[in-house]
Amino acid sequence: MESFAAYAPALASVAIFAVVVMLFSPLSAIQKGKQGLAPGAEPAADYSDLAYRLHRVFENGTDTLSIFVATAGVAILAGASPFWINLLAELTLASRLIMIFLHVAAVGNPHNGPRSFAYVGGWFCMLVMAILGLVALL
Repeated sequence: MESFAAYAPALASVAIFAVVVMLFSPLSAIQKGKQGLAPGAEPAADYSDLAYRLHRVFENGTDTLSIFVATAGVAILAGASPFWINLLAELTLASRLIMIFLHVAAVGNPHNGPRSFAYVGGWFCMLVMAILGLVALL
């Protein structure tokens, strides 16, 4: 476990994001239930609808979580620089939390708005973590 201690901030970032994603499952389900949607049903694609936005937050989170775990995990297991991996993981978490806030609050346009910039920021951080992990393996 000592070998992972240097990566505590990165590991905590992944765990925090996992908990946040899990919290949006019931939040989304409650809103969809208020609309009478069957379990597993998707709300109509209407960005003005809170149920739709909560559903998208959960779906986006589940899509991103596996990539976040994979990129951070490979980088950590490969022994990439703890400084960079911790920083990139924390920035990934921050970008995802900003994206969630913007999504739930319906800030900006559905396309190419501030939420898209937050998404790309996190995407870029995960890409760099993957590259650092690959470089450490070589």
